[in-house]
Amino acid sequence: MRTMHVIGSRQEGGAERGFLRLTRALARHGLDVLAVLRPTSVLSARMGDGVRRELVRMRSIFDPFARARIASLARAFDAQIVQTYMGRATRLTRLDARPSAATALHVARVGGYHDPKGFRHAHAWITTTEGIRGYLVDQGFAAERVFCIRNPVDPPAPQDQAARRALRAELGIEPDAHLLACIGRLHRDRGLDVFLDALARLPARSDGRVLRALIVGDGPQRDALREQAQRLGLAARVSWVVGPAQPLPYLGLADLFVYPSREAAVGSAVVEAWNAGVPVVATDTAGPLELIEPGRTGMLVPREDPDALAGAIASVLGADDAVRQAMVAAARERIGREHAASVVATATLRVYRELLSTAA
Repeated sequence: MRTMHVIGSRQEGGAERGFLRLTRALARHGLDVLAVLRPTSVLSARMGDGVRRELVRMRSIFDPFARARIASLARAFDAQIVQTYMGRATRLTRLDARPSAATALHVARVGGYHDPKGFRHAHAWITTTEGIRGYLVDQGFAAERVFCIRNPVDPPAPQDQAARRALRAELGIEPDAHLLACIGRLHRDRGLDVFLDALARLPARSDGRVLRALIVGDGPQRDALREQAQRLGLAARVSWVVGPAQPLPYLGLADLFVYPSREAAVGSAVVEAWNAGVPVVATDTAGPLELIEPGRTGMLVPREDPDALAGAIASVLGADDAVRQAMVAAARERIGREHAASVVATATLRVYRELLSTAA
């Protein structure tokens, strides 16, 4: 099967990691995979073997040259499936309105509660949560052509304890400190201000160990968050890593991942933390609500409630190590069922075959 995958991002985030993992996994399943990326994308160098690449500028969602080039590539590749990721690539991909066995099917991967008009022209849709699937169906998308397949993760790399200790030392974090990690864009939606308010409610030491926080990312709230930490007397308790190209290795340093978002349609960071073997406390936004079984695979608290967030953090850190490990084990069992890259690739291939058999 020949599948073409189009993404218009320049930087790497959750959706982009999903793109990389899925295209590699489909290639491992024996599919002929072509990736279409922007020339300035950091993803091109990370595609790996088995996936061919074509570069298209995709200057905007209205770029007529990009639209023509994508359609031309689909014809030249004789693609059976053209899967697009996120808004720009989806809007620029315009194939035959009535697909047949002789033309490519356009499958749009939808990872949020977006304006449906930018996605409606696709022939089918794969969402990352059941909530988003329900939203599209409510917006009039044909239910039999909307599928939910979770974001993929690769098997976790073995933990190098010496490297872990060295990275903690580089960041000025004590080897035995309780470390809380927040990783993501420093934007109001991510709720980092609520996390800092919660941290200020927690003692500086827990069970004789220093309680520290690590915030990894960059964004418009960077300066405001640092000022807030200073104002709350937290400057010595919070370490910052600004916008690393690869943020996920920092997850492995943590004893607890905190996801305090005000809005989170998918909650991919929760799955990344599970995959790194780190227990999770998250707010009850749409994505985490669908992912987390409270008390079994993590803890959920109301959004914008620093008291509840502080209480949940204290509860997890104060629990026996066996309790935390049981949470991680249950979470990884769910990863194996729904998020492992091989599982996601198999489910995606099943959808492709169903769609192609219908078109034929």
